[in-house]
Amino acid sequence: MLLIDLINHQATRLEEAKVSFGHGTLNAFDEAVWLALWAMKLPIDDLDAVADAPVSAADQAAVDAIITERITTRKPAAYLTNEAWLQGVPFYVDERVIVPRSLIAEVIADGSIDEWLSTQTTRVLDLCTGNGSLAVLAAMAYPDVQVVASDLSEASLAVARINIDKHDLAERITLLQSDGLKNVQGEFDLILCNPPYVNAVSMAKLPAEYLAEPTMALASGSDGMDFCRGLLSQAAAHLISSGVLVLEIGNEQENFEAAFPDLPVFWLETSAGDAQVLLITKESLALQ
Repeated sequence: MLLIDLINHQATRLEEAKVSFGHGTLNAFDEAVWLALWAMKLPIDDLDAVADAPVSAADQAAVDAIITERITTRKPAAYLTNEAWLQGVPFYVDERVIVPRSLIAEVIADGSIDEWLSTQTTRVLDLCTGNGSLAVLAAMAYPDVQVVASDLSEASLAVARINIDKHDLAERITLLQSDGLKNVQGEFDLILCNPPYVNAVSMAKLPAEYLAEPTMALASGSDGMDFCRGLLSQAAAHLISSGVLVLEIGNEQENFEAAFPDLPVFWLETSAGDAQVLLITKESLALQ
């Protein structure tokens, strides 16, 4: 059997099992490619180079086993491989953290928030850091800044430590355990936050793959805005005069605007549209 045939077969299995995607891939074929190449210890970003290669019986068995595990456990593929990629950067993940997929990574990478920053930008806060991926990407994008990566969960901070060390950024990224901004000290040029924002109705409808993730990193009250209410009432005190907050709210634009009807914000363009990530200046936050 050729590798491409094996992948197509496994993609059909995933489709027939009606697994859910969204943790690094969006369809059965891409998921089958990821898991098959990972199981065979091949580069996961170069299918074309090996698509027509014959597959040994041992490799067929390894691929079949991980696809079977994906189907039977309904765990996101990243939990099975302990690896996820964001903007081309690999990160360690396990069940202690949600699988990194924040759209904030895009606006860091494409420079669309740079106009609000300056050459004097020195301090960045990644609030609700999870596995530390946004903190790492910010440190990579802005090589002169110091980053504080904060989270309530000690378990997630342990995973963040793995990724900070993995990318040799321990001298520039400091970990902090904090419930929101409670233990955060000082002012920052930029606050990044991908908070819990899923509303109660949506939480009740999530597929098993999402329910495998830590609930505290997803759910935020009946309208999904509980965490944001606390954050937006306190964030101004932790920003310099020209500082900004970049906030992800997913599909909760309607609930966000209902909760903060008079708050001036800038919506940022992402691959998922222009209603999922927003930027708020300190001047606007001070009105809250």
